[in-house]
Amino acid sequence: MTAPCNIAAALPRLAAEAPARIAMHCPGPRGDYAMSLSYGELDARSDAIAAGLARRGIVRGTRTVLMVRPTPEFFLLMFALFKAGAVPVLVDPGIDRRALRQCLDEAQPEAFIGIPLAQFARVLLGWAKSARVRVTTGRRALLADATLAQVERDGAGAGPQLSDTAPDDVAAILFTSGSTGVPKGVVYRHRHFVAQIAMLRDAFGIAGGGVDFPTFPPFALFDPALGLTSIIPDMDPTRPAQADPVKLHAAIARFGVDQLFGSPALMRVLADHGAPLPTVRRVTSAGAPVPPEVVARMLELLPDEASFWTPYGATECLPVAVIEGRELLSLRERTEQGAGTCVGRPVAPNQVRIIRIGDEAIAQWSDELLVAPGEVGEITVAGPSATDAYFNREAQTRLAKIEERGEHGVRTVHRMGDVGWFDGDGRLWFCGRKSHRVETADGPLYTEQVEPVFNVHPEVRRTALVGIGAAGAQRPVLCVETVAGTGAAQHARIAQELRALGARFAHTARIDRIVFHPKFPVDIRHNAKIGRESLARWAARRSQA
Repeated sequence: MTAPCNIAAALPRLAAEAPARIAMHCPGPRGDYAMSLSYGELDARSDAIAAGLARRGIVRGTRTVLMVRPTPEFFLLMFALFKAGAVPVLVDPGIDRRALRQCLDEAQPEAFIGIPLAQFARVLLGWAKSARVRVTTGRRALLADATLAQVERDGAGAGPQLSDTAPDDVAAILFTSGSTGVPKGVVYRHRHFVAQIAMLRDAFGIAGGGVDFPTFPPFALFDPALGLTSIIPDMDPTRPAQADPVKLHAAIARFGVDQLFGSPALMRVLADHGAPLPTVRRVTSAGAPVPPEVVARMLELLPDEASFWTPYGATECLPVAVIEGRELLSLRERTEQGAGTCVGRPVAPNQVRIIRIGDEAIAQWSDELLVAPGEVGEITVAGPSATDAYFNREAQTRLAKIEERGEHGVRTVHRMGDVGWFDGDGRLWFCGRKSHRVETADGPLYTEQVEPVFNVHPEVRRTALVGIGAAGAQRPVLCVETVAGTGAAQHARIAQELRALGARFAHTARIDRIVFHPKFPVDIRHNAKIGRESLARWAARRSQA
């Protein structure tokens, strides 16, 4: 009998092989690591929860909003839902309330599982009115039909619960961070998760038995399938830039962490702290380009044999390409001269191709869409982890997906919404979001080809290119965030020095409008993607004042 295609399928096997091996350590309410789950406990308890949920109508295909903090309950529930064949719906809790309600309304959930605060917000703000089953992680079933403890007791002794899910069955709906608009629900099928696990294992040479420190909780769900032990960090996952490096280092040292994942903002926290990471052998950072000075500093803090990977991808398709930090630093001068940020070579078996930039939908693939070698265009990906739809967003699906028919049959080509190009060595260079390009009368400007030219200034923390006016006649504006301690009295001098830096290259020489912003808005998920849309509105108001 063929095993089910399910991200939870590896858990019973690992539990049988090493039931006492720790699957995860989680920080307790006092900041210690008093809570842990072995593989045997994770498997048995998630079976009981899956059986208990089934008795309450949460079964195969049931869309279930999950609003639980990264505690043991979160991981038990996620694996229970996967085992049941139910469809967890995950939305970042820190997004705008109106956007959050829209996301939940679009998902049309049939069940809602959350902490007491989430249940209170559900009632007060009218979230997820379609949910007919409500479960709370609290001690009492306040504003809910049952507590998680009751659900687990109801299913105790039911035995294995792994649903016979098929590759094309919907596994989850994961909402994007909404950094370029209202978040969209990405439809993940079981085959997408299974492919991601295999691609990540092969790309990074991951072997079972390691100890991982995933500072973005959903990534911890991959660890049991990879045979790793997860150490859940004591931090607010929605604010990685504010993580306490002392707490991070304490956990890394205590558990002998040998691999960690974090956003560029989290990497900067560790880099600025400056303490060595002697046990760590592999670091991966994604969510936005990692500043070269952060990569360089992190490599100094790691052992010589350690690697620092910056995978490129998105919620809709991950991983797409990868590059190791040393190779990235060897290309730093090209980045600072306007080439873009190199994101490495495509991860097998992805097929990454560059097409002409356009904002219209493309129904069918044609090789006539391709740009000439070395030319900047929109990045597209076809591969086993490329998702094929947004939930209840047909218009957005048409804009992001292309159907391709060929010798491989019918497959989906995902449009990344990013622009980039390939160099002669087969490396992909990221030049920015397509929606962030500035269309001037003299041609387009791309954020990742412009900003690194100015980011070399020692008093500049980061810059952001935005456009004011109608497309085709936009005026480029460079927004500047200076390093801490730089006073407004220095702005005129810094602006003059930035113009001198821009004058060195043809594409930046035409940028003469420079404005200073106290602190750039960033995305809630990684604290790294700059909110250029709001910056553009701010810059437009400044120009009218």
